[in-house]
Amino acid sequence: MTDASSPPHLDQAGFERIRQRVHQATGHRLADTRLGVVAGRLHSRLQHHGLSSFEAYLELVDAQPGEQALLLSLLIARDTYFFREHRHFEHLLRWLAGIGHRPRLWSAACATGEEAWSLAMVADQGAPGGWEVLASDYDDCLLQQARTGLYDVNQARYFPPGWVSRYCLCGAEQTAGRLRIAAGLREGVRFENINLIRPLPEHLGAFDAILLRNLLAGFDERCKADVLLRLMPHLRPGGLLMIGHSESIHRLDLPLRPILPSVFERL
Repeated sequence: MTDASSPPHLDQAGFERIRQRVHQATGHRLADTRLGVVAGRLHSRLQHHGLSSFEAYLELVDAQPGEQALLLSLLIARDTYFFREHRHFEHLLRWLAGIGHRPRLWSAACATGEEAWSLAMVADQGAPGGWEVLASDYDDCLLQQARTGLYDVNQARYFPPGWVSRYCLCGAEQTAGRLRIAAGLREGVRFENINLIRPLPEHLGAFDAILLRNLLAGFDERCKADVLLRLMPHLRPGGLLMIGHSESIHRLDLPLRPILPSVFERL
């Protein structure tokens, strides 16, 4: 008898189909060792649909495109929080003070939005004369959450002193225990579905800083190079590219020079 609390058997062929689907959709390559993890994480979707095999589930994913977004959300970690890797934001705040024009900034893998709102707060502090933030992601579900600007109040501990009261509203009644990004800040941030492994929209224009953090680690070298080369025409000379501290692009031939750990200047 099969234990209903355990996932059904996922064979290597099924695992390869899932890996290929994830790679084609996001550029991420799931490691060979992740078969058991994949089976465990997708088990809830099989239970939800009353399915007894991964083969049946993959047929359902083919028939229902919306299910793929749920599959990807379970298999690709997108954890984030406000002012993550805070030294990036400290450097950006100092850098913006000397930029001399209205900056355009891009959170290129914004997930649930904490990075984009952090970027907007820093822009408001460093460029009070005006600024623009684009926040993009390939996941519509995450973008929908990001647009609300609504977060658990415990995230307030990551904010610099005084910034919560300046840029957020604390909830009451139905939103008790939550904080919401204030309307004045929300007006300066635009959200858009952009998949960085696809051709970029023609309307993007050029940016003074692009944050591409904690995304590249899941890419192979070719995909990483393709994404970064696609971004370079949209980063102004002298502009900044910021990646995650655990990520490396040093082996790639790009028009960039390092100025700080995980911070690069466009040549």
